[in-house]
Amino acid sequence: DPEAIDFLAEICDGDARRALNALEIGVLSLSDEEKQLTLEVAQESIQKKAIQYSADGDEHYDAASALIKSMRGSDPDAAIYWLARMLEAGEDPRFLARRIVIAAAEDVGNADPQALVVANSAAQATEFVGLPEARIILSQAALYVALAPKSNASYVAIDSALQDVREQRVIPVPVHLKDAHYQGAKRLGHGEGYEYAHNSTDGWVNQDYLGVEKNYYQPVARGFEATLQKRLEEYKRRKREEER
Repeated sequence: DPEAIDFLAEICDGDARRALNALEIGVLSLSDEEKQLTLEVAQESIQKKAIQYSADGDEHYDAASALIKSMRGSDPDAAIYWLARMLEAGEDPRFLARRIVIAAAEDVGNADPQALVVANSAAQATEFVGLPEARIILSQAALYVALAPKSNASYVAIDSALQDVREQRVIPVPVHLKDAHYQGAKRLGHGEGYEYAHNSTDGWVNQDYLGVEKNYYQPVARGFEATLQKRLEEYKRRKREEER
């Protein structure tokens, strides 16, 4: 149909590859009885091309990046749009579930530990239920993560500790923390001086567990992590007072 050709030429604005891709989609969509690429089919092929992308191409990673950053940025509407965009493009729902689980741990963390529970449950349910219903499960989890209070303190803590280990800043295990159950261990002094925290009235004792001063975990004052921050500050205060 000349109208279809004119439409593709105009809408593709000189992009021959885009025109050929749309033409291919249009031809493949024709049934055995249909012989002609009509204007309507050409218009539909352009729309289909707009939401399709290669599973290993740049658009795949760009859309995934947009989904992750929308959840991190606490924008539920943007997160849902990118989720829908990827689902409609044929993305594996398990890939999307993994992205939501990672965001729950990396970008929410202990500010709302329930986010990881929700995301992990959604991943399991997605595997169990499958599409099309899994779209609802993924939507619920993405929205929860998007609107949860944010903290990347867990992410920063483990990467900081890993950097120390990888750069050979190796810390020996303090003698009082070493295993004292194997033969000859006690003769070497292993476990000597170790204090069992549960024997104290509040489950905490002033004891060295690392041998050097490190502050890998730096909780933020948001969500539940604000409670952890106060608890950590209290332990440090008591430690300073007892060491005076």
